[in-house]
Amino acid sequence: MTQKSAKGKSKDKAKGYLHGFTKDEQDRLYDQARFLEPMVYEKIDFSNAQRIVEVGCGVGAETEILLERFPNLEIHGIDAAKEQIERAKKRLDKYIKQGRVKLSLGDAAHLPYKDNEYDGAFVCFFLEHVGSPIEILKEVRRVLRPGGLIYCTEVLNATFFLHPYSPATSKFWFAFNDHQWNLGGDPFVGAKLGNYLMASGFQNIVTEVKSYHYDNRTPKLRAQMVEYWTKLLLSGTPGLLKAKRTTEAEVEAMTAELEKLKEDPDSVFFYCPVQASGQAF
Repeated sequence: MTQKSAKGKSKDKAKGYLHGFTKDEQDRLYDQARFLEPMVYEKIDFSNAQRIVEVGCGVGAETEILLERFPNLEIHGIDAAKEQIERAKKRLDKYIKQGRVKLSLGDAAHLPYKDNEYDGAFVCFFLEHVGSPIEILKEVRRVLRPGGLIYCTEVLNATFFLHPYSPATSKFWFAFNDHQWNLGGDPFVGAKLGNYLMASGFQNIVTEVKSYHYDNRTPKLRAQMVEYWTKLLLSGTPGLLKAKRTTEAEVEAMTAELEKLKEDPDSVFFYCPVQASGQAF
């Protein structure tokens, strides 16, 4: 569930971004944000905030949803990838003209903002791509006012399960996660959010495991999730092929398995991301 770039100036930065910056990939991020919106925003409440910072804003997919859900909110977004910021500026042009959005190219580990400047912070599918999450979260805490809320939503890729057993997909998924780890990211960061927020100085930390569990009770939702997941996996294919972590034949086998799974009347899809919140003091 990838959303953001991991490039930056930090000495512990990740070495690359798993999904690339093509137009198709950027378009997928907008679709992903809308598809996952009910889960991501179920418990997020910025109704009492006036100005928040979005770290790793990427193409502005989540920014757009935040602006719609909280009409009085002003958002300052930052990302290290020029390609993403340029696309975000085009997408959010009307909000920028209204003065509700400011987008900056920069390093999340060295935020160009003053201390105690924001009422809240939003981080979504970003920490999976960085090598220094605590360093970044400490920076976020620095720029929050006392009592300011942070919401983090992140992957926990060890929870992915399919039935019937899909060996080509399992093999590809291992390569997908292993490649991200070797790039300096962390596909299992969701389980560590509580520790990371605590180490960064946040208090009143709450974590919640979100679950996607689709079986015969919800066949349409199951098919939609498998279709979404197929696009997610294929988005990492160019990088995996270039790194020689998979082959065209293996990608074809995986795609065939997922297509069959989507139509299987007895299939099961299971996955759990994690959302955490905390307060700055």
